[in-house]
Amino acid sequence: MLHRLRAIAFALAAPLVLASCLFVPGKYESALTIHADRSFTFAYKGEVMAVDLQAFMGKAMQAGMAQGAKGQAGKKDAPSAEPDFTLTPAEKAKQDENFRKLAVEVAKEAGYRTVEYRGNGTFWVDYQISGVLDHGFVFPYNLDNQMIMPWIAVELRGKDVIRVKAPGYVRMSGSSTGMGNMGDMSALAMMPGGIGDAFNRLEGTFTLTTDAELVSQNNENGAETVGKDKTVVWKTDTNTHDAPMASIRVRALQ
Repeated sequence: MLHRLRAIAFALAAPLVLASCLFVPGKYESALTIHADRSFTFAYKGEVMAVDLQAFMGKAMQAGMAQGAKGQAGKKDAPSAEPDFTLTPAEKAKQDENFRKLAVEVAKEAGYRTVEYRGNGTFWVDYQISGVLDHGFVFPYNLDNQMIMPWIAVELRGKDVIRVKAPGYVRMSGSSTGMGNMGDMSALAMMPGGIGDAFNRLEGTFTLTTDAELVSQNNENGAETVGKDKTVVWKTDTNTHDAPMASIRVRALQ
């Protein structure tokens, strides 16, 4: 177990060196509407779970150093020291203070209608934003607040195709997200205490609606057509492996 924890900590350290926390969805409802004229509205309402990576890696490394010290002392047969991820009262108070401050800062950003910190690493977020897709769009992403792993990305593909992919709405791993260099982060879901709990709350619905040409989508239930609109609904949870994905043909950029 200790060897696995050290390996996970090392795998996380390189790609997430800028982040002190990892943010993942909990219980959620999310919707994206894209029109043929490139106008769009994106919404997310639900839980955002924060995983304190600094605390996780710090405790894993402490256990590794303790085991190394035992080896140097000649206690090679001593059982491996398992890291205790339980926060002390002082550590929890400090973490809660930092997360409350984070909620205040994030609430200042465009689109955030409600940001509440509800304790135990859980935020409640109501977000909605509209615009024109003459450029890419990702959510969430904020360097100042160290949100560097977006859950959903809307990309421009050529002059008239838009691709939507939502890797954050499934349990994150190199295979499901397409970010193979990040390793299998779903292993964090097996960690004890709040770390695993954050990953295991994932459950929700992502709805894509468009009046443009739906070129492709990966929901086996297909799209429902009502009038001019086509709607695709993905229900995801901790057992979902394929990230929602679709391509839409819209008005060409000039």
